[in-house]
Order: sequence, then C-alpha cells, then structure tokens
Amino acid sequence: MAELPLQPSDLAFLQARGIPPQMIYQQLQLFERPSYYIELDRPCRSGDGIQRLDGDQLQACLAAHEEAAQAGRFQKFVPASGAASRMFKEVLQAYHQNEPGCLGEACPARMPLAGDLAGRCFLDCLPHLALAAPLAQRMAAHGLDLQDKIQARACHEVLSYLLGPAGLNYARLPKALLQFHTYPQGSRTALEEHLVETAAYVKDRYGVGRCHFTIAPEHEALYLRLLQQVRADYERRYECELQISFSFQKRRTDTIAVDLENRPVRAADGSILFRPGGHGALIANLNDLQGDLVYIKNIDNVVPERLLAPIVSWKKILGGYLVRLQQQLHDYLRHLSYGPENDRLLAEIREFAATPLCLHLPEVMEFWPPYQQKEYLISILNRPLRVCGVVQNTGEPGGGPFWVRGSDGSISLQIVESAQIDSNSPSQQRLWQTSSHFNPVDLVCAVRDFQGRQFDLNQYVDRQAVFISRKSQDGRELKALELPGLWNGGMSGWITVFVEVPNVTFNPTKTVWDLLRPEHQ
Repeated sequence: MAELPLQPSDLAFLQARGIPPQMIYQQLQLFERPSYYIELDRPCRSGDGIQRLDGDQLQACLAAHEEAAQAGRFQKFVPASGAASRMFKEVLQAYHQNEPGCLGEACPARMPLAGDLAGRCFLDCLPHLALAAPLAQRMAAHGLDLQDKIQARACHEVLSYLLGPAGLNYARLPKALLQFHTYPQGSRTALEEHLVETAAYVKDRYGVGRCHFTIAPEHEALYLRLLQQVRADYERRYECELQISFSFQKRRTDTIAVDLENRPVRAADGSILFRPGGHGALIANLNDLQGDLVYIKNIDNVVPERLLAPIVSWKKILGGYLVRLQQQLHDYLRHLSYGPENDRLLAEIREFAATPLCLHLPEVMEFWPPYQQKEYLISILNRPLRVCGVVQNTGEPGGGPFWVRGSDGSISLQIVESAQIDSNSPSQQRLWQTSSHFNPVDLVCAVRDFQGRQFDLNQYVDRQAVFISRKSQDGRELKALELPGLWNGGMSGWITVFVEVPNVTFNPTKTVWDLLRPEHQ
C-alpha cells in the first residue's frame, strides 16, 4: 500500500474535516484491492421478488397512507445538489470549442419528442423549453432579442447568455433551480415541482408538508432566494405550510484521491486532496433527519401538474403499503420480544418473512427450537424497511431489482447498478441484460424500530460496495473513491420490497433534450 506520512498540518486538516486518520489508510486499501462486484442470482420478475397490488390492496394502501399522513408521519427527502452542467454536456462541449453555426448536436431522433423537434439542433429547440422565457428576459436587459438572435443563427452569443455568468449561468447552477415546465402564470423550477408534490401527498392534518433537500453549500443563498419569491404563493394555492429544510453533504464523507499508481495526491497548497464521496454519502444526511416515514425521490423526476394525479396516487399507494407492512412487522416483533413461545405464531411469522418480505430463510429453520427461531427472526426483521416502486424497463440508464447472492450464500433483494456487475463475466452480464424492470429511485422508507427508536442507518451499509472512478483535476488524471450508493450499497442491509408501478410515474430529466419530451411540454 502507498505510504502517506502524516504531518502535523495534515492531522489538523483531517480534524477540521472530521476524518479519522485511520480512515485514510482504510480507503487506500480499497484502491489496492481487486474490483468489488456483487453476484447476481437472477433478475426480479413479477411474482418473483416484484409484487403487483390488486384493487382491494390498493384501496387499503390509500387508507393507510391517509391515516399516517394526517398524523404527520411522512416527510420527503430529495437529493438536490446535482449540477445542471450534466444536462448541457453536449452543448457545453460545443460552446467551449467555439464552433461556428448552430452549436450543440442535433436532438436525438430516437427520442419521443413533442411535435417535429426530433433531429433539430439545440438553437431551434430552445423556444420550446421553459428556460427560454428567463433567457429572453436576461438578454432583453442587455438590449438583445432572443428571437432575433435565433433567426440570425447567433448560436455562440445565445449560449453565452444561457450558460455563462453574464446571463443565467446555468453551467454553474444546480439542476434543482432550472426552469423545467411552462405554465400560464410563468415557469417552474424542478424544486418548485417538488414543493407541489409535497403538498399533494405529505401534508398532515394541520396542513404542514415537510420536505428536505440536500444541497451544495455554495448554492444555499440561491435556494433561499427562490423560496422567498415563491413559497407564500404555493402555500396559499395548496393550503399547505411548507416546512423546508436543507443539509449539505458532510465533509467527513469526502474520500481521498490517488494517482493512477494509487499514490495519494496533494492539492496545490500541499493539503491532502479529497473529493466528494458521491450520493452514497447522503445516508448520513438521511440518518440525521431523524424521520419516521420518508419518501426519497430524485430532483429531476418531476412532471407538469397536469400529469401529477397518477403519480400522487401511486406515491400514496407505496406509502400506505409501507405503513401496512410496518404495522404487521412491528406487531410480530413485539410478540417475538415479549410474548410466550408459540409454534403456530412462529410459523405465521416465517411465512410473513418469506412472503411478502421476500427474506431468504434457512430451509431447516422450522425444525429449530423455538428460542433459536425467535432470536433469528428478531435479527432479520428488526431492520430499516423500504418499499421501492419499479417500472417496466424501457432502456433508461440506472439500476434494477435483482436477487443477489451474498458471500455467505444468502439471497436478498437489492437495487443494482451496472457498475456493480463484473463486465468480464458473461454469465453475470447475461443476467443483467435480461432484467425486465428498472428502479427510478422511487422509495419510501421506514427508519424507526418497533419501539419507536431511530435506526442508525450507517450500520446497514455494505462498506465494500465502493466504486472507483477516473477523474481529471488541474490536468491530472486521478482515481476517486465513491461511497456505496444511497439506494444500493448504502441500503444493502435494509429489508427491501419491490412493487410494480406504471411507467407514467417515471419522467427523468437527465439531459436538456429530455425536457422536449411530450410529458414535459
């Protein structure tokens, strides 16, 4: 392992970040080890790891959600620090190359876009985006007319006002603050659409809706400014008191950077170079939230309000299903912890653990003595619980639901990303490619135990499930360590339940072209 002599200045630097020195050496060992891959057993299918809810169940779930929501048990958790620069990747590349003519690639013809926009370049598509209105206003403040510049094919000038600091500066903003949708009264940002959702399915009997966003500290003032402008209007319109809170990715979750020889890298000022640990670091933020029932949803998975009704219904269904599972789970745990031994009850709990929780029980467990069964059942049932909506796979990038085999031979339900699969294993790649469903980060989580105590979510992370990526900084090629992802390795030790939801509930916006799809127009 590469040596890293620590100087007194290093120790002070680490102490300021809350990073124990031994953590550095543990991270360096992860760079040295062989790549870590999980072992897929099989993809989840409807009836085999993925549940479909019928009419009676749907109504019962809606009722359970309503009762829990009225009691103020729900809140929403939205990772919202993602940079908008990813949305404009191709356009930014062309802009920085200072190409003449219409900058940016043509809109992909394969995408289902509104009208005849497929194949047209970014400049021609620009008037169809919600961000065109604020762009026109900013340019008008400088004596320029957006439509005139589009007709004159002044692409570089238009993009400078869209992406650069003299204009909207979208190249440096978080995705949450971009205008996504157009309404008669104006445009809405992704953050505003989440506020509308919060009022729709998180609001309690007192009209309070709680929503938490994880953001970058350098953008906090921008978020607060936007909320100051729009909050009162949304509260009046939806009869909801919006309790909005923010947190930052903790500096203690940053990870050390190394060169291509796995040697630690130092910054220009001589300090040890650390990088953000990825969205897996947000498990610490979720843990600090001290919630009860928590919806988790990506910042970019939003729709205009005209399409919101089925999404709200399915959010309530997933939340209600979680409530019903948790009620039964906690009832069984109380019996196991405080009640007398009962063979019939033990059989009933084993059945509940196997179906609907899909937990893998030892085949001979029913022959164990009752006290041994009780201890084992408590150990596997007294964990955080999450219900994950999954949709039919239509080729979108991201993770999927799988049965995964652990090092001890046990099998569990997991959300798996492609980077977790060995690309050199034909059998594992075949299993990956035959997946029928996709997880759109549509989660609702129960984070308290049967005694009402908060779980320590840091205890249920697969610490080995890190990902090593290549980065570039100041002209140097680096290797960076990303922590186990929030909804895969970061929740590996949770009880996981997959429920099939309709594809209409999934409307991602990974690139600016996605905003040209009919559902976003």
